[in-house]
Order: sequence, then C-alpha cells, then structure tokens
Amino acid sequence: MKCEPDKIYVMDCLEGMRKYLDDKEADVVVTSPPYNVGVPYRKFNDKMPREQYLNWIEKVALEIKRVLKDDGSFFLNMGYTATDPWVAWEVAFRLRRHFVLQNVIHWIKSIAIQKEDVGNYPNIRGDIAVGHYKPINSKRFLAICHEYIFHFTKNGNVELDKLAIGVPYQDKSNIGRWKSAKQDLRDRGNTWFIPYETIQSREKERPHPSAFPVKLPMMCIKLHGLKKTKLVLDPFMGIGNTAIACIRLGVNFIGFEIDEEYVRIAERRIEEEKKRIIEEKNIKGIINLSYYER
Repeated sequence: MKCEPDKIYVMDCLEGMRKYLDDKEADVVVTSPPYNVGVPYRKFNDKMPREQYLNWIEKVALEIKRVLKDDGSFFLNMGYTATDPWVAWEVAFRLRRHFVLQNVIHWIKSIAIQKEDVGNYPNIRGDIAVGHYKPINSKRFLAICHEYIFHFTKNGNVELDKLAIGVPYQDKSNIGRWKSAKQDLRDRGNTWFIPYETIQSREKERPHPSAFPVKLPMMCIKLHGLKKTKLVLDPFMGIGNTAIACIRLGVNFIGFEIDEEYVRIAERRIEEEKKRIIEEKNIKGIINLSYYER
C-alpha cells in the first residue's frame, strides 16, 4: 500500500487514486459524487455540461475499477432533481461500459404508510409518516423522498452477507418452514429506510450541502461482508461520513476530498468518534483498543 491508511488526502480523487492506490487494493468503494444538479459546493462546479460531467465521472469510475479487487463492491449513491430526473440513470448507463450493475438499492429518506394498507401488524397502530421530508413548491412535481444506491461489481457474481443487514420476520412461522429461514432474520431487500438528522434551525447550517448519513456506508460495507473487508475507499469523502462508518466497524479507510475545510471538519469528527468509542469500550472493559488509538 502506497497510502497511509485511515487518512483523508486533500486532493482530486483522480490524482489521489493514481498516486496512492495500487491495482486491486480496495475491497469496497462507497461514495456519493456531485450529482451535477447545481449544489453550491465551495470548490466544485456542480453544473457542468452533461457530456462533460459524464466523461468526468467515467474517468473516476475507470480508476475505481483499477483499484477495486475482482470480488469487490462499488456502491454509488446518486440523487436527482424533479427537473432533471435522468442524471442518476445516465451515470449508471455510462458506467455500464465498465461494470456490472449487480443491485439497485433505493435509499428511502421519507415514507408514509397508512394503517389500512398494512394489515394486522401489531407494532403499527396508526398511520405513520417518518423521515426527512422536503416539500417542493410546484404543482407539477412530487416531493423526492428517495435516492439510488447503484451496486456495481466487476463480474456480477460477488456473494453478499445479506443477513448482516437483515430484518426479523413479521410472521415467525416462516422460521424453519422455509429452507432458507433458519433464524429470525431475512433479507432486507433493496429498499433501505435510512433517516438523517434534520436541521430545523436556520442558524445551524449543515457543514456540507449533501452528505449522506453514516448508516448508509455502514450498511453497504456490512452487506459486502465485514470479514472480507480490509480497506474501504471513498473518492469524495466530504465531511467524513464513510470514515466514521469504517471507524465504527473497525476497518481501514482512505479518502480524497478537494475542499480542505471539509477535510478539517472530517478529521475533527474522526478524532471525536475514536474518543467516544474508546470511552465506551473502557466502560465495558474491552482491552484491545489498538485500532481506535492509532
């Protein structure tokens, strides 16, 4: 490894991957690039001409393919806007030249469920509407309550640890009745409800305009298989949510980010997270803290 593990480099990810990563070195890549929808980043033009954007994202994907192991997973989070709903799929189709799209996961940010549609589920006693809902001031478009997570692999045959993010059966009689149901845990499927903290005060601004929640990369890494994951790469690290996910899971990471202010925030958060885990493990009497004390 030419890079220092557990480090975020302040540089363009194309330059960084070429300089610091050998071929087939990363087990998992999980990232969320700029969507080219006009987000006001401090140091990136998020409104390129479409073909220029697709050419750029393809170059990034080719470097990711080079550094990704043959049995690795590349999880790409892409969003879109009401007036530009095609951008996520245009990226996916461009990457089709180089990867197999093994799974399409829907990150559900907000969902409304009426009791009458649920049936006899004892834990649901009434209508619910949960998650971060961002209304649109439009008579033409619906509010966008989800984004995509495209799971790319090199060959489409990567085995996953599906029960690592599994959910309990509602009907417990399925346990033992189905050959695959040997415990009270089933495949979650490709719809993931992952909420994130809502900033309600205008005085408390988000440090990054479009960061995904820490739970998203955690679920991606666990789905790929924690036991076979030694190094996670995030080419667009932002304020470090993928790094925080890796610290919580005890795996090494490397990231790149062009905005030094985001890296400063990420490094502070990483240190705070390590201290939190060390304090928690000390209370529980866990002796081996070598990963978190680095």
